[in-house]
Order: sequence, then structure tokens, then C-alpha cells
Amino acid sequence: MPALTSIRTTGDSKIEIVNQLLLPHTTEFLEINTIDEAHDAIKTMKIRGAPAIASLAALAFAADLSRVSTTLASPEDVRSYVTPILAHLYTARPTAVNLGAATRRLTAILDASIAAGKSAKEICNDLISEAHKINDEDLSRNKSMAKWGGDWLADVVKQNGGSGIELNVLTVCNTGSLATSGYGTALGLITYLHETGKLGKAYYTQTAPYHQGSRLTALELQTLQIPSVMICDTMVGSLFQHHNIHAVAVGADRIAKNGDTANKIGTYNAAVLAARHKIPFIVVAPISTVDLSIADGSGIPIEHRPPLEACLVRGAVYPPPADGAGKQAVVMLTPPNLSLEGIYNPSFDVTPAELITAIVTEKGVATRREGETVFDLSGVV
Repeated sequence: MPALTSIRTTGDSKIEIVNQLLLPHTTEFLEINTIDEAHDAIKTMKIRGAPAIASLAALAFAADLSRVSTTLASPEDVRSYVTPILAHLYTARPTAVNLGAATRRLTAILDASIAAGKSAKEICNDLISEAHKINDEDLSRNKSMAKWGGDWLADVVKQNGGSGIELNVLTVCNTGSLATSGYGTALGLITYLHETGKLGKAYYTQTAPYHQGSRLTALELQTLQIPSVMICDTMVGSLFQHHNIHAVAVGADRIAKNGDTANKIGTYNAAVLAARHKIPFIVVAPISTVDLSIADGSGIPIEHRPPLEACLVRGAVYPPPADGAGKQAVVMLTPPNLSLEGIYNPSFDVTPAELITAIVTEKGVATRREGETVFDLSGVV
């Protein structure tokens, strides 16, 4: 069956995203016509996943610049128009480094084109072309990462006396087609193992409080007909005690120079438990996620979501009412007078490099040298 998609485009300017807040019960595509609409979609998590966020920002930027390019008479006009837009887009989800990488990449093209003495029209064309490249590159690199990581895992299992097939892999959050431009990162690795006949089962956490696992990963695995099992976030230790899990594969929103990795909240918990049970812990993320300007995880900004989000859950009414199949509702799980100041709701945590077995990018697999607690990422960036 065809994979799901987070973004679809028609022509040069029509952009639509699937509203991930309504999945898996309702599939609604929202048209994105302005920079502010793109910013809001990213900030409110109608679209999420570091690569998908960067793709939407780039496509919205290209569409906006295409509409106004004829009104920009000089290179400085282009700079004055473009610079605040890129700065504004970056503020939507600052932890996701792909977004910052995309805005910096476009800024570099702007500076280079102006320095080359190009006309305003040529500069706009360069920026629009680069923005589309940011989106188009994602699918091919995801497939490369999936193959690198999947083959590496199968080889490691064989080296340890296993067959290299019927591999059981746990993942956290959602890192498939809905989080990227297609195929996915960590979920791409699982998909690759399934396609090559090496997967036993995919296990995935619900990933509270936003439930990207139970809502989105469940839907993607179901759509791809991949054998899978959902667990609550607090069941990871029990799973490792009672089932043969060959690896944990997760994505990343930012990787520091030493390999410390920020990812969806709950990832660190899984890494600690994986280390206790000697289960390989694999981070799968594109080169754009590696931030060499940050020495270690202490320098990664951690986004905190509105406290109320931890009190609410959205889903289909159950049992379905006779007159409203598919009807959705938002319900509060906590006491109605719970103080919002008493709620801790970070969106991400940081897994130290010493708990990570391998970091996979589109260039290959990095592992830590014997006795070292940090990564040398020079070969995979």
C-alpha cells in the first residue's frame, strides 16, 4: 500500500498539509497560502517532524517569494523582504535544527547571490530553486539512511550469533512519511527491514503526552501492513525483560558535535533501559540534524509546550454514536482546577552520547570507539 504523506503540492504555489492533529480518525488537508499560516501550522503541530517542518517552511517561502518577486526592484529590496521572513519561520519550532539549517542555507544563498552581483530577479530565482531542493532532497536521503542502518543492524546481530532476520525493533514517537517528505528516518529503517524480509515486529511507544506513536506511527505501520505492537511509554522496561528486542531506533531533532541527541520526550528513558539490557540504541537522522556549532547536549535549546497540552487528549468518540461515526472530541484527563504552574511539559529530552550505539546519516554509520563516550561524526556529516 502507498505510504502516507505530510505535504502535497500542485504546480509552483499550491501547498497542502495533512492536519496531523486530527489523525488517525480524520484525514484533512489544509491549504497553506501565507508565511503566517506555515508558521502557525508548525508551531501548533498541525505538521511535525524535523524534516517535514523544514520542507514546509522552504516550500512556503518559495511560494511567497514567487508571488512578490516582480515587486522587488533591487538586491537590497530582496534582502529586506527575505531576512525577516526567514527569522520569523525559525521561531516556530527552534529545537528542530532542520528548520534552522534550512533558513541558514537560504540566507547563505541570498548572501552569495548578492555578492556575485546578480539582479533582484536572479537572486529570487536562486532562492526559490534552493528552497525546492531542501524539500526534494529529503526522500532520497531517507532511503539511504534506512539502508545504512538496517544493514548495519542485521550485520551486528549476525556477528553476535543471530540470524540477522526476524529482527524486533522498538521506536519512539513518529519518524515516518508523516514526519518527513517520505519514507522516514527511524521508521524508514523499520520499513527497509520489512521490505527486505528481515523484520520480525515493530514495537512503538504511545509517546505521551501528544501520542504521536499511538496516533501516527500506528497509522503508518497499519497503512504499510507492517507487523507491529503498541506499548505505553512506561512499558519499555517490561518489554525488554520479556521479549527479544534487537534494537531501539529513534529519530532526532538535533545532534550535538559529540553525539548527544535531542529527540521526543521519552527517548532518554528508552536509552537508559536499552543500555541496562545491552540492546543497541540507534539514532537515524539526516546530516542537517547534526549541529556542529553545539559542543554537547547542554547547549541544545529544549522547547516547552503549553502546560495545558499535557492535560488534554483528542480522539474519536467511543463507542461511535449512531449519528456521528468518526466524531472527535477533546477531553481533559486531569482535575479541572489543576494549576498549570504545576505541570512540567518539555517536548524533548537529550540522550547522552554514551548511551547511543550508532548514529546513522545518509553518509553512513558512526559508532563510538572502544572506551570512548563521545562520537566522531566527521565521517557521516
